[in-house]
Amino acid sequence: MILLGFDLEEFDLPLELGNQLDFEKQLAISTTGAQAVLELLKALSVKVTFYCTANYAVNRPEIIKQIVDDGHEIASHGYYHSDFNITHLLQSRIKLEEISGEKVTGFRMARMMPVDEKEIKKAGYLYNSSLNPTWLPGRYNHLKEPRTWFYKDDVLQLPASVSPLMRIPLFWLSFHNLPLALIKRLCAAALKKDGYLNLYFHPWEFAEISKMPELGLPGYITRNSGKALLLRLKDFIVWARGNGYSFNRTDEFTTPVILQTNTNFSNR
Repeated sequence: MILLGFDLEEFDLPLELGNQLDFEKQLAISTTGAQAVLELLKALSVKVTFYCTANYAVNRPEIIKQIVDDGHEIASHGYYHSDFNITHLLQSRIKLEEISGEKVTGFRMARMMPVDEKEIKKAGYLYNSSLNPTWLPGRYNHLKEPRTWFYKDDVLQLPASVSPLMRIPLFWLSFHNLPLALIKRLCAAALKKDGYLNLYFHPWEFAEISKMPELGLPGYITRNSGKALLLRLKDFIVWARGNGYSFNRTDEFTTPVILQTNTNFSNR
């Protein structure tokens, strides 16, 4: 089983790097990428999970409606992408449910930063996918954390997938920079060992950001972006299906795990 996740947010990465980008342009770039991703997913009949900021959803409710109409899961990515306090956990879930008309059970923290699991539970989430169990220079070091799902403070933790041995991250930057043949080999090894993959991207990656030098993005982010990344993702999906792997929404994976865990606990 392969779980594809897309973090749908106001595209504020240039601001993080010290460059200016007005809010409407942030929304426009994310929306362009989201529409391209949705078109590809519909063409290939793949269902995924979109981790959305409430801020994006409030400003682009038509995209949220399209996501739901296409059968994808809506999960929370916080209220804002560059601002966080504990109250945003509940506020974002309520706002996303209001706009989408769907129950929101999953959460992913912006930039995969740590957040108190007790607060996650209090806000009504069943699973949290905010852990990348690898080492990224200047970002985090989670080499001692579990590679696969586990529970913490009664919340199911669903780490991003990494390769079994060296913990090479199998995430968006890998799809930009590694040979696709190598990504496939690493994913096949993780699938064989773990039984599932949890991969994540951002819709803005599927916009033509390499043609926007004013964004000030480094080459390791813009390489193989836009249409090139769409083709890579399509190639990966076709390869995976050709090898008998299925694609599912994240809640289709987490719900049986949670039910089984609760059943086992109640039978003790």
